[in-house]
Amino acid sequence: MNAWAVAALVLLVGPAPVGVWAAARGSAVERLVGVALAGTVAGTVLLLLPMAYGRPSYQDLALVCAVLSPAGVLVLTRFAGTGRPPGEEG
Repeated sequence: MNAWAVAALVLLVGPAPVGVWAAARGSAVERLVGVALAGTVAGTVLLLLPMAYGRPSYQDLALVCAVLSPAGVLVLTRFAGTGRPPGEEG
């Protein structure tokens, strides 16, 4: 186990469960922060693991996660206020 794998393990043990817990409980704002934290940790872990195993071509997955994570947070922000899509009568 090299330093890259240890760094990924530290992120998986430390902030990842906190992000998942915050995304599962609390107010809408706390869930939003949890989703943002979980996306950031996932992107970082996906960046560290290819370096740990000597497969730098797999870093493309981290790039996709980095692009899609903020989009997911924006979608959650859009639906967090009402709980339904815009334009839908309730």
